[in-house]
Amino acid sequence: MIVALIIACEVGFWVLLAAGLAVRYLLGMRRTGVVLLLCEPVLELVLFVVTAIDLRNGADPSWEHGLAALYIGFTVAYGHYTIRWLDGHAAHRLTGAPPPPKPPRYGMARARHEGALWLRTVLMAAVACALLQAAVWYVGDGDTESLRSFQWVALRVAGIHGLVALTYTVWPKKDPGRSREETDRLKEETDRLRKETDSALPARDPEHVPDVLVRRTGKDEEQVR
Repeated sequence: MIVALIIACEVGFWVLLAAGLAVRYLLGMRRTGVVLLLCEPVLELVLFVVTAIDLRNGADPSWEHGLAALYIGFTVAYGHYTIRWLDGHAAHRLTGAPPPPKPPRYGMARARHEGALWLRTVLMAAVACALLQAAVWYVGDGDTESLRSFQWVALRVAGIHGLVALTYTVWPKKDPGRSREETDRLKEETDRLRKETDSALPARDPEHVPDVLVRRTGKDEEQVR
């Protein structure tokens, strides 16, 4: 039953999101659209209450309860981020608003972006672990092994995501286009300096001036000789 409820909550999340954006931008009912979007947390609340009731009625803690905790943690951490991202694209597509800024792809800006996403994953793990720990205390002396195993799953997810985010700081991704521009600029600067140096050499070292550039002796000079 818990798995079916999780699927229903996920479907309900996208249905409410689509309905809220459609009402807000297609029908012009902005307040109604906001109300529909604000109904999103109700789904997580329903899932939490049903999970607690299921445990209270004597159900053995299982992976379903752990999955429910992870799902609630994910929606708490990434739900608003997802809604804001889709809202920006809907406003751009449906009302001609400026397109939402794309996340950075290179350099330390990308590293900061990945770090911010990792903090959301940490929040997800914290919420999931807190809910699972509350369930462990609620069950008491019963079998809570599956609940504790999902706590480790949440911590491992946060740890792996943290290592991935760290790679963007240790080895920042370089912009290939910018590298080519810098290379071309350095090449042009080098060619300019080489030309200036070559043009200055005859003035400093007359003996290196090519013979074709030396004018022939004039008649007056021959008479003087």
